[in-house]
Amino acid sequence: MTSLSPQQPYVLDPTGADRNTEHKALHAGGSATSVDILGVTAKAIADPAVLKRLLTSPDISKDGRAHWPPFEEVIQRWPLKLWIDVDNMFTAYGGSHRRLRRLIAPAFSARRIAALGEVVETIVSDILDTLATRPAGEIIDLREQLAFPVPIAVIAGLLGFSPSQARGFRVIVDGVFDTTLTVDEANQNASALYEVMDELIASKRAHPGEDLTSLLIAVRDSEGDGSGLSEAELRGTLMLMISAGYETTVNVIDQAITLLLAHPEQLEHVRSGRAVWSDVVEETLRLEPPATHIPLRYAINDVDLPDGTTIDKGEAVLASVGAANRHPSWHGETADAYDVTRVTQEHLAFGHGVHFCLGAPLARMEVKTVLEQLFHRFPKIELAVPAAELTPINSLISNGHQQLPVRLRPAVH
Repeated sequence: MTSLSPQQPYVLDPTGADRNTEHKALHAGGSATSVDILGVTAKAIADPAVLKRLLTSPDISKDGRAHWPPFEEVIQRWPLKLWIDVDNMFTAYGGSHRRLRRLIAPAFSARRIAALGEVVETIVSDILDTLATRPAGEIIDLREQLAFPVPIAVIAGLLGFSPSQARGFRVIVDGVFDTTLTVDEANQNASALYEVMDELIASKRAHPGEDLTSLLIAVRDSEGDGSGLSEAELRGTLMLMISAGYETTVNVIDQAITLLLAHPEQLEHVRSGRAVWSDVVEETLRLEPPATHIPLRYAINDVDLPDGTTIDKGEAVLASVGAANRHPSWHGETADAYDVTRVTQEHLAFGHGVHFCLGAPLARMEVKTVLEQLFHRFPKIELAVPAAELTPINSLISNGHQQLPVRLRPAVH
């Protein structure tokens, strides 16, 4: 692990193998730490107060084309090109962001999310029914068998493609978050994802339904005054919804199950009524957010920080959510502990300000439903290996495990 020094940026590990060490290094760096993220230098912000301020500041943009001088050069050589060179809410700034959010927000209204509750209950119940037929003592990978299929089924229903189609491009979506890919591998993965999006759009344009894809296409094709979606924005928006709606929820389900099984006293708080499942969801989001670092933002003007340092105009900014959520200034000496009874469960897992995740209520509902049903159906569930032996995903962005092996019921002797 690269040490911190004034002259040399702190190199973030692309494998995500030791996130906690990185969190502490970023805490020690003050308001902003110069980091190397796959060959690109950025100012990582791990102080929660500073990060919240920057996430709402008009001096910080998400539009690299407009506000980051090395943008064109970087996208030729950076494996994370897709994170910054796409047209959607994630990379929009100012009026463009407001326009896109206004067009998409109705799909995630409280009424629509509530209506999905019964659908999610059924999806989870059916999966657990299948898992219940497996022999006692058998080791089951719950990331593969539960954490993955639930959000895929939900997003497939929302966007109007079949679960089999979703499974077909799962590897492509996973590749968006894999920060160990070479530039060529990442570009090939991006091309494959664009191809899938174009096929989905063409299919729904020819045979529209009641799904969100058809709705967005209708907005795209009916608005001729520039207030609708461009073709690039339509494709980019669908990519964002699939990637964010799938990968992040998978990780929260994975991490919540892992943390509860590794800390049985916390599970007992729920079973005894000292905490509720929503407490588990929020504490999991705080301690192990689904994305550790979220690239990138850009300084439109010089930004002075509380410790006297400055983010210079044109510099890239990295939102280091994982470190911010564990900062002792926010959660005290127990910031690294898992405590579902924690009084202050605030976190930045879903962002802050105008870019706060539209899908947050849906993700929370999915995770809560999975946990309620899983621990009710299988009260003796246990990890098949110690939590410390679980292997993290190859990513400095995505925060989950490669597998989550459990025994739903102990072996019968």
